[in-house]
Amino acid sequence: QVQLVESGGGLVQAGGSQRLSCAASGRGFSATVAGWFRQAPGKEREFVAAITWTGGQANYADSVKGRFTISRDNAKTTIYLQMNSLQNEDTAVYYCAARQIGLASISTSIRNYVTWGQGTQVTVSS
Repeated sequence: QVQLVESGGGLVQAGGSQRLSCAASGRGFSATVAGWFRQAPGKEREFVAAITWTGGQANYADSVKGRFTISRDNAKTTIYLQMNSLQNEDTAVYYCAARQIGLASISTSIRNYVTWGQGTQVTVSS
């Protein structure tokens, strides 16, 4: 079973950049679709980005398209979220998630992710 641990959150000024990491342990991570979600105070958790096993395909929420980039290094069993041009609206707890091992399709639905990290806080100040 895969376990996920996020890191890299913190306080950043509007317009700045931040890179989140998600370290995976356990067998099978390289055969999972992985994604990032976020939850702002008082709001529901929402999809941010996801990436296929090989890293050949990625999907993004419209709100982050062109600013955020998801990538993965299966040798290091880590996925990343590079966030540029950060805005106040990006303030949230960011969660790393993985689909069931062996499923190849990207999903934007929370319900389709079975393994979650504990989350890392990103705060954007103006």
